[in-house]
Amino acid sequence: MEPQSQDLKTAPFLTLGRFHISEDYGFLLPNPLKELPDHYRPWMEIANRLPHLIGSHQLRAQVNEMPLLNCQFLTGYREQRLAHLVLTFITMGYVWQDGEAQPKEVLPRTLALPLVEVSRNLGLPPILLHSDVVLANWATRNPGRPLEIRNLDPIVLFPGGESLRGFILVTVLVEKAAVPGIKALVQAVNAVLLPSPDSLLQALQQLRLSIKDITRALGQMHDYVDPDIFYAVIRIFFSGWKDNPAMPAGLLYEGVSKEPLHYSGASAAQSTVLHAFDEFLGVRHSKESADFLHRMRDYMPPSHRAFIEEIHSAPSLRDHILSSGNSQLLTAYNQCVEALAALRSYHLAMVTKYLITAAPKAKGRKTSHLPGPPQALEERGTGGTAVVRFLKSVRDKTIEAILHQSG
Repeated sequence: MEPQSQDLKTAPFLTLGRFHISEDYGFLLPNPLKELPDHYRPWMEIANRLPHLIGSHQLRAQVNEMPLLNCQFLTGYREQRLAHLVLTFITMGYVWQDGEAQPKEVLPRTLALPLVEVSRNLGLPPILLHSDVVLANWATRNPGRPLEIRNLDPIVLFPGGESLRGFILVTVLVEKAAVPGIKALVQAVNAVLLPSPDSLLQALQQLRLSIKDITRALGQMHDYVDPDIFYAVIRIFFSGWKDNPAMPAGLLYEGVSKEPLHYSGASAAQSTVLHAFDEFLGVRHSKESADFLHRMRDYMPPSHRAFIEEIHSAPSLRDHILSSGNSQLLTAYNQCVEALAALRSYHLAMVTKYLITAAPKAKGRKTSHLPGPPQALEERGTGGTAVVRFLKSVRDKTIEAILHQSG
C-alpha cells in the first residue's frame, strides 16, 4: 500500500480499477467462465453432475477415482476462480454427502492438493466461499439482456433444485444492486479529499438509494427460496469445519498438512459490500461482532480486502461532516445510516424465517435420500456465529452511528 500523502490535495484518489472491482458488476466477477481446459475434464464432469452424485451417494466413490491433476495448465484469473469454485463445491459435497452425522474428516489428496494449490495462487482459503457460491457462479442466458433471475443460471449447484438456484441468483442480484453504492462510496471518499460538498451530498444520496435497492433485491428471496428446502437440504453444504460441533477436529487435507485444518463455512458476512459501507460510514461494532467480521475478511479476494482497508485509512467522513457544520450533509449521512439499519433489520427478519422458524418443521420430516438438516448448526449461521444475536447487534450498532448536530 502506498504511504498516505501528508497533503491530501495530492493524495492518490480512490478508484475501483486499482482493486479489480468492476464499474459494471462491482465485486461480482465479470462474465465468469463456465468451462476449464480439457485437461481438467475429470473435475468438470463431477461438478456438472454434483446434485445427482450427492443425492445418489456416489460422489465420494467418484472423487476417490479422480486423477491427481496439476494446476499449471490453468491460465489466467478467471480459470483459477472457476477451478476454485469447482473444487470447493466438490469438497463440500464430499464432506457432507451423508449428512452431519457422518462427515468425511479426510479430504483425499487428488482433491486436497489442487484445491490448496489454486487457493494459494488466489490468496483464498481452501473452502467454499461467498466469492465462489455467488461472485463467480453466474452466467447470463442472453448476454444482451438485463441481469435478472430469468436471464441467469448458476454454473455449479448442490442438491436443492429451484430453491438453491434462487438463493444463488438472488444473492448475485443483491451484489449487482450494490454497484451504484460502491461507486457512490468512491465518489464520496474523493469528495472529502477535495473537499467538494456538492459532490459529497450527491454521493450520499446515491448511496442511500443503492442500499434501498439492495433491500429490494434481497426481498426476491421470498419469491424463489423455500425456507424448508433451504434449512433441510441446502444449508449443510455451506457448513465449514471451524466452530462447527459436527466437525470439532477440523478437516485433514491429505498430502498438505499432517494436522487437520479449520475453516469457517460460506457466509453473507464474506460479502465485501457491507464491510465497505460500515468502514465508510464509521459504524463501530461490538468486539465480538467486529472480531468475527474481521475474520471473514480473510475469506475475501485479497484485492477486495485491500479496498476495505483503503476506505478504513481514508479521512473520517463523520468528522468531516461534523466539522463542516453542513446540515444537508448531516441529514444525507443519517439517511444512509437509517437505510443500512433498515437493510439489517430486513436481513434479520429473513434469517429468522429461513433458519429459526424452519428448524422445528425440518426436524419433523426427513428427506430420504439427502443429508438432512444440520442439528449442530441449529440457530447458528454457516460462518459459525450465533446468528440472531449477531445480526441484532450489528443492526443496533448501525443505529448508534446516527449523528446529532452539535451546538
